[in-house]
Amino acid sequence: MDARREEVRRRLEALGFDDVRFTALAAQPPETLRPWLAAGMHGDMAWMERTADKRLDPGLVLEGAKSAIMLGVSYWGGQQAGAGKPVWARYAQHEDYHDTIKPALVAAGKVIEEVCGAVAGEYRYYVDTGPVLERSWAARAGLGFVGKNAMLISRRHGNWLLLAAILTRAEFEPDEPIRKKTSDATVGLLCGKCTRCMDACPTDAFAAAGTVDARRCVSYQTIENKGIIPRELRAGIGARIYGCDVCLEVCPWNRFAQEGRRMLLTVRGEIAELELREILALTPERYAEVFRRTPIKRLKLTGLLRNACVVAGNSGDTTLLPEVLRLAAHDSALVRAHAVWAAKKLGGETALAAQRATETDAAVLAEYAADLS
Repeated sequence: MDARREEVRRRLEALGFDDVRFTALAAQPPETLRPWLAAGMHGDMAWMERTADKRLDPGLVLEGAKSAIMLGVSYWGGQQAGAGKPVWARYAQHEDYHDTIKPALVAAGKVIEEVCGAVAGEYRYYVDTGPVLERSWAARAGLGFVGKNAMLISRRHGNWLLLAAILTRAEFEPDEPIRKKTSDATVGLLCGKCTRCMDACPTDAFAAAGTVDARRCVSYQTIENKGIIPRELRAGIGARIYGCDVCLEVCPWNRFAQEGRRMLLTVRGEIAELELREILALTPERYAEVFRRTPIKRLKLTGLLRNACVVAGNSGDTTLLPEVLRLAAHDSALVRAHAVWAAKKLGGETALAAQRATETDAAVLAEYAADLS
């Protein structure tokens, strides 16, 4: 047994990481990234293309990198929205994990320096922001396996792991990946014949098992897409105002999930209690106050109002019509365009017709043309 590896593992677990695994960086994960990019399934996430070479070759990220320490932080147990309230991705019901996990990564670097005699330039750490294929390396390290929902599924934590990675020039004996004697599959290794995740997707975003077409994904559309949400996908968004956990929630492996220690997370359960009416009425000041230090702040107020309009239109709640009509005159053309759609869904055609005469933005007029024709 690699005593040095076990000392690092013990000390990193003590920092708050719920799982710590090691893998060698000599062998590359299967080449699936470039075909996915070539098919345009990354949507507008241009940085995926710009960093493709680095994602496929960790040596371009850290010259001489020999090992990856893959870290998991469980966020199982987040609150779910009450009846009639908007639905938020579970991870968003915490302070921004990029910020709360980073101090532990800084401390983890010091552990590597102390145990391995390394210096700062001999390792690099990332939490979901660097050019690293976290899921592929985590699967190789045995942190879990890549499911048909394209997520890392842990036998201890289910689908609910936030991933971080430390690339280092230090060499460790690698942990064993999960194996199945009867299969060489790299996707769906322990899924069997189950396709619940693919079948449950509200917008049919799975191009194949383990392959998500981001352009059809609710999470992409409500977070990464900065423009118009395609009209044909809006009904599938339902009440989901930020992100989507459907393909995670239905996975049978969650019945084995253990709640994490949450040493590196700060719960913001009040987010799940927000009423849609309150969100539709947000001012810039109130938005900054409510979502300070959360990942939702990166969406910006116009993005959240856009999403809220879609949720309002799907709700069928006609008492929301005054708020939606007010947003149809919002300063942002993006918000106005989605408010027009929502108002039509809630029966506000007459009021919209009066507002249409004063509209000048081409994108919003296109929405009027489509929704009121």
